[in-house]
Amino acid sequence: MKTISAALLILIQFSFTTTVNDFGPGHYYGAWSTKIIDGDNTYTCIKTYTPDYFIYAVYSLADKKFVSAGGGTWQMTNEGLNELYEFNTKNPELVGTTKRITTSAHDADPLVTEVYNGSELERHIWKQLDNGKSPLFGAWRITERERSGQMSAMRMGPRKTLKILSGTRFQWAAFNVETKEFFGTGGGTYETSTDKYVEHIDFFSRDNSRVGADLSFDFHREKDKWYHSGLSSKGNPIAEIWTLQDK
Repeated sequence: MKTISAALLILIQFSFTTTVNDFGPGHYYGAWSTKIIDGDNTYTCIKTYTPDYFIYAVYSLADKKFVSAGGGTWQMTNEGLNELYEFNTKNPELVGTTKRITTSAHDADPLVTEVYNGSELERHIWKQLDNGKSPLFGAWRITERERSGQMSAMRMGPRKTLKILSGTRFQWAAFNVETKEFFGTGGGTYETSTDKYVEHIDFFSRDNSRVGADLSFDFHREKDKWYHSGLSSKGNPIAEIWTLQDK
């Protein structure tokens, strides 16, 4: 497997340039996309911001290849965006640490990033895919699951399964914030209708044969609860309750 370059690893940490004070937190809500060229390879990088959480994934849809992912919580300060990692697949030692990011954008379209690879400056433009307008926009944590026909509350410990949705994109991740272990992630695009939620899988860290599959679920939302039922990617029946984590 080809080693990902230092430039790619730096870019994944999102070192944006200029000042953050031009915009409020809502400017960053939703999903952002860029292409990352690493040698002969071109990867898609998608990053989503909700009011309190961020998540990203680097992958190739054409090759069904998952490269890396990371995420956690974020806050806006006078100096920039502070991102506190809860998981990072390339560098688990970043878990529990904060990265400060300064940003630049031009009009309504996008963030411009400049990253140094040694003495060489690399410049990237990020396109906003959506601004988070959706009934399910936010960061959700699974809190109940059906077992033997009964809904059972899950223990809220350092191991988490989160699903973060923009207006059009979803990404879930399972990890342990204490041990810094990573268990899996997947994502892609989604659609909702009155009572249906449909996922279109673009990447899956544990099994790339699932890429390209569509999964349809029944759903409804009651305040900060998301009721979700259907068949898993393995074809097993599931019924879950997810709880909104954003303030």
